Amino acid sequence: MPRRPQAVDLPPISGIDRSSGHLGRQLTHALREAIRSGNLKPGDLLPSSRQLAAALDIARGTVMEAYEQLIAEGFLDAQPRAGTRVASALAQSRSAVSGSQKPAANPTPASLPAPAAAFAKVAEQFKPLPPVPFAVSVPTGPAAPDAAWRRLGNRIRARGPGAPSGYDDPQGVKALREAVAEYVRRSRSVQCNAEQVIITTGTQQGLYVACQVLLGAADIAWVEDPAYRGITGILESTGRQDRMVRVPVDAAGIDVDAGVAMAKDARAAFVTPSHQYPLGMPMSMGRRNALLAWARKSGAWIVEDDYDSELRYAGHPFPSLQGLAPDRVVYLGTFSKILFPSLRLGYAIVPDALVAAFCGARVLMDRHTPSADQHVLAAFITEGHLDRHIRRIRGVYADRRSQLLGMLERWIPKNLGWLQPSDQGMHLVLWLADGIDDVLLASRAVEAGVAVRAVSPMYSEGNGRSGLVLGLGGFSNEQMEAAVRILAAIIMSMRKTKPRLQTTS
Repeated sequence: MPRRPQAVDLPPISGIDRSSGHLGRQLTHALREAIRSGNLKPGDLLPSSRQLAAALDIARGTVMEAYEQLIAEGFLDAQPRAGTRVASALAQSRSAVSGSQKPAANPTPASLPAPAAAFAKVAEQFKPLPPVPFAVSVPTGPAAPDAAWRRLGNRIRARGPGAPSGYDDPQGVKALREAVAEYVRRSRSVQCNAEQVIITTGTQQGLYVACQVLLGAADIAWVEDPAYRGITGILESTGRQDRMVRVPVDAAGIDVDAGVAMAKDARAAFVTPSHQYPLGMPMSMGRRNALLAWARKSGAWIVEDDYDSELRYAGHPFPSLQGLAPDRVVYLGTFSKILFPSLRLGYAIVPDALVAAFCGARVLMDRHTPSADQHVLAAFITEGHLDRHIRRIRGVYADRRSQLLGMLERWIPKNLGWLQPSDQGMHLVLWLADGIDDVLLASRAVEAGVAVRAVSPMYSEGNGRSGLVLGLGGFSNEQMEAAVRILAAIIMSMRKTKPRLQTTS
């Protein structure tokens, strides 16, 4: 009778810590790594569970648990009266992977697929800024929601409609859609009903869904120049960069005549009419009428990004473009700016004909926005807390804005930096003198503890201007003053020998 093959001597099994428990998992991991590293080879015979348990001074059941797990994963084979071996099939898989070739090097950015490279670029540009001056919408101090939000959340999530449940409507919780429809009707002159409201995870998702629904592969889109990088990044990363026409912006907003001359048959126009991003001016009524006339004549759609129009410091917020043409305009809004960015709740209000399409695209992205916060926000709106919050933070941000204007005037020489005129919103644009690289300056500012974003990347190639976006948050005057002094020092260190004189925009 042939002798039974002897089990191999096991390599030292390290990393097992009796004090931390889960010995079965630890032994499984140790054996798995020994096989992966080649210390245990395909076909090697392992000790019996009884022998290994005695050698390691652990329970036999623990060894059996590890063997059974590795058999299920395909690392080990077990046959009656033949013992437990390292799976022979692993030899074939290793040969197929390695062959005679050298292991492939890690991919470099240049070798990545085109979509991967495009998305990686977006990730770099959208790294969140630290919550220091001048990050936008940092809900600290008096800018934070009051205790009403916490009380509603505790009540509604614990035993109210926000308690754990199954899948919900991709269009959004009905109570929130009704509250949003009422809110935008009275505050923004939007014409809609709750069935036209689709709840999104912020304006960014609304823009993405709008691109998916409104634009075919060959369709052209107008985009403002400069524009929010969120929309240009979407079009670039989805293969539509060559179908994006950057239409210049002036003091009256997007230049419709220029857009018609550049691409009169565009399928959609993405605009920020109430508060152009990033420059801050509203679109004039003449331009609004011209844009709507073009859309009606060409059968195009207008996507209105109304991201922070609640915060106008002189007079009332401008009425929406949607209210003038509800059949041609997709209206996007968000609660992230006026409440807190981590809320990630926004909405799209779309013409009746597009509701089903938007819901379908929404389903394929993430099924629906978490329902609990939707119920909390619905109650926050209907019980009047949102209106009170907006009135309060409008005063807070107006004060912060006034203080910041004075600080910038005191510390930054006018021939090196000057402000873009604007009377609303949660940010200011500080233009910089020729020769000052705003991208480099923004990087140095973040390293020094000041959060700003460069303006030039928001322009089309070759048309960029050097400037910085300074956000308004719940920062104290002392924090802002210290940040302005740091920013001024960096600007002056980067100035040209002969900086240009101040200009206006």
